[in-house]
Amino acid sequence: MPGRFFDEWQVGDCVAHAITRTITETDNLLISTLTHNPQPLHLDLEAAKASEFGQILVNSCLTFSLVVGVSVADTTLGTLVANLGFDEVRLPKPVFIGDTLRFASEVVALRESKSRPDAGIVTWEHRATNQRGETVCTMKRSALIQKSRV
Repeated sequence: MPGRFFDEWQVGDCVAHAITRTITETDNLLISTLTHNPQPLHLDLEAAKASEFGQILVNSCLTFSLVVGVSVADTTLGTLVANLGFDEVRLPKPVFIGDTLRFASEVVALRESKSRPDAGIVTWEHRATNQRGETVCTMKRSALIQKSRV
């Protein structure tokens, strides 16, 4: 499904994204090494076992990126001018290797652009939950979205 134009959104619109994702050890290793994050909780099994978590903790940058990435097809694909900001990022529960995440987005604000008459600003609250129904990430994302050319 392509993204929607600004004038196709309403506050309160909710999207339960069809894509789910099981987190693998390779996913966590790649994001940690690609971003030069040497945190032993992400990379060292023995250090992670000795922590309060007792196992490898998935890098929160992976969780954040999946929440945004999975939402794109249903929100901004083909209609995005620019992402304007990510706010209120919260990670209330840890993510572990083998967790399967589900994603949802809700429109929490809309406004016309003051500088671009052909676009408006949409703010979503994105959420990720694990296979136990626990919320593992929430955030707000604001984006400048094209208006339809009707």
